[in-house]
Amino acid sequence: MSGGGMPHVAAVVNPRSGGGRTGRAWRVISETIEKELGPVRTHFTAAPSTPHFLPAAELTSRALKEGAQLVIAVGGDGTIDEVVNGFFEHGLPINPEAHIAILNAGTGGDFRRTFDMPEETAEGVKRIASGDTRRIDIGKLTFIAEDGQETTRYFNNIASFGLSGETVRAVNNATWQKSFGGNFAFTWATLMTAWRHKPRPVKIETDEGFETVANIGLTAVANGRYFGSGLKVAPDAEPDDGLFDVVIMRDLGFMDLVKGGGDLREGTHVNGPKVDVVRARSVTATPLGTEPVLIDVDGEGPGRLPARFEILPGALTLRC
Repeated sequence: MSGGGMPHVAAVVNPRSGGGRTGRAWRVISETIEKELGPVRTHFTAAPSTPHFLPAAELTSRALKEGAQLVIAVGGDGTIDEVVNGFFEHGLPINPEAHIAILNAGTGGDFRRTFDMPEETAEGVKRIASGDTRRIDIGKLTFIAEDGQETTRYFNNIASFGLSGETVRAVNNATWQKSFGGNFAFTWATLMTAWRHKPRPVKIETDEGFETVANIGLTAVANGRYFGSGLKVAPDAEPDDGLFDVVIMRDLGFMDLVKGGGDLREGTHVNGPKVDVVRARSVTATPLGTEPVLIDVDGEGPGRLPARFEILPGALTLRC
């Protein structure tokens, strides 16, 4: 299903990422890219995403159909996630030969950490130009969107539910907190959310025969290792092993976070008595209470449980 058009490099840019710094710096960034990779066709996202409309995904899908062989996602983790969604249509890749690359320009920068990618743009461009590639797994998530419709989307890093789903809404609704930077806004939102959060009963089942009913504080279905601005929630996750690392944190309370915050930064929380880690190709999560259990997908909050997570082994080629 390759599109028409000449083979080329495309950049899908969220000019609002990094508090608008990306848009302001784009001229310099694009010059850096063109010096290393030649001409690049730029597509700017014009609107924020909604659960049923991912602007960067639309632009990516159009670029691939026009012949893009390399699509560079320029923005934060949310932009990268949307670009990944644009590589697929009706459950199939639009062009299986095309590559994705990322230039981190947002606040979190969690996906790049798994690959030790540079934070700095010029270094990032050099890494892309080196041409090294790695086939990575992609997650496919079926869930209930805000409007009650069952919806499917893809994710490259981590989909989670529980406390993180509530936190991401608080972060995205934060106002004055953001002026102190992404980390502050995230920490503030986490603590405020945790203070009010009550763990909720969820039934979790995997294709490997694992089954549990637990009061979930937080569960992460992880392809990459980091989320929430540098929290190493899945320290052993490998983005190309064909399996999710499912990190189940039971009865997680406010004091656990305050006392054990360093554990999540270091990834040592997985040894704790309230944590299970299982590997699986598919996971289903069904809420057993009446309260909604919210989902976080790579820093966006598109909906709630019940949900099904499936791994698509080696579904994308990442320039890294």
